[in-house]
Amino acid sequence: MDYAAFNQELFDFIGNSPTPYHAVGQMAERLEAVGFEPLDERASWSLEAGKRYYVTRNDSSLIAFQTGTGNPVESGFRMIGAHTDSPCLRIKPNPEIYKKGFYQLGVEVYGGALLNPWFDRDLSIAGRVSFADSQGKLQDALIDFKRPVVTIPSLAIHLDREANNSRTVNAQTDLPPVLMQSAEADAVPFKALLAAELAKRQPALDVGQVLDYELSLYDTQKPALVGLEEEFIASARLDNLLSCFIGLKALIDADSSQAAVLVCNDHEEVGSMSAEGAQGPFLSSVLDRWIGAGDRSRAIAQSMMISADNAHGVHPNFADRHDGNHGPLLNAGPVIKVNNNQRYATNSRTAALYRHLSESLSLPCQTFVVRSDMGCGSTIGPLTAGNLGVRTLDIGVPQFAMHSIREMIGFRDGVVLYKVLKAFLGLEAVG
Repeated sequence: MDYAAFNQELFDFIGNSPTPYHAVGQMAERLEAVGFEPLDERASWSLEAGKRYYVTRNDSSLIAFQTGTGNPVESGFRMIGAHTDSPCLRIKPNPEIYKKGFYQLGVEVYGGALLNPWFDRDLSIAGRVSFADSQGKLQDALIDFKRPVVTIPSLAIHLDREANNSRTVNAQTDLPPVLMQSAEADAVPFKALLAAELAKRQPALDVGQVLDYELSLYDTQKPALVGLEEEFIASARLDNLLSCFIGLKALIDADSSQAAVLVCNDHEEVGSMSAEGAQGPFLSSVLDRWIGAGDRSRAIAQSMMISADNAHGVHPNFADRHDGNHGPLLNAGPVIKVNNNQRYATNSRTAALYRHLSESLSLPCQTFVVRSDMGCGSTIGPLTAGNLGVRTLDIGVPQFAMHSIREMIGFRDGVVLYKVLKAFLGLEAVG
């Protein structure tokens, strides 16, 4: 696999996926282009052996699968999991704020975002808009302003002499971005601005009245290769659109004879408890409709899930934040994530299978264990394992600046993980 071609494709995917809705739309387009058939949860399904399908929920979560040529009850599923959402700033329902001649927008923090990097960025707006057309019919449409339309200016150092020593961010008062200069009496309501933008970008839409929306701010700076030798990738939303992209590409390119599943859930960054989150019934519902609830337990006993979500690479300025024997390096391979308190779902058997696959392909892998005196994050891995009873491995590409508006990975590691996941999906048995 050519690194340059792989990473350019990744850049295109992330650049066109400013929100989970856009990411799922991108994945659906790529799946249909190679023959995956869309399914509707509201309709009855008639699935055939040797075929490939996908289904979405809320337009923000997606499950794609191939039925394989054998009986999945006997051979089980090869499963890859990831999540479509990233920490960000979401626009409130009644966002208009007017101060000193500025029109600002009220925002709410989504997930565990690093807030300081959001200041002084060229930000745009994207998401889903719900509206009534001229006939009163309710419709949805995706929107993306695609240009810088808001910014959150920092307070000058002269007015905050302690900013470099102990700067804290008040999410209510410090984060409302500036949209434009406008007196309140002259300002156009935000929903009317959305209607105008939709009409400009999608003239065929019959937008009568915007009723609601789910919109995020995002950085307009494009993904890029950085470093003197271009050995790193800097981009927004690498956590976890990178894993979505790798899982998607692995499924598309995998041996189609095995029953295989890709699940990309929304809402991981806020706990996954939703209809389309990993704690919800989406995946179990799809599996039941595929093989029947009665046979699911037998199939799961033959199955394995790899939960792909980025890992913490050793930051050279903060190396002491890692256990000395478990410090993953960028460009040194994907990271098996281990936590004995079940924040990750890896066990010795699932880790051994991944190591065996990596070694058989002559590819590197690493291990991460959090320092014993620090708390540990989690993934959809333990949630999916707990819901389904499926053996699970947690793995991810090492990165810097996790949950920042711009994150960083090594340019090699995504390709390595793709190669192993592609081989995993083709395994005849997982033990």
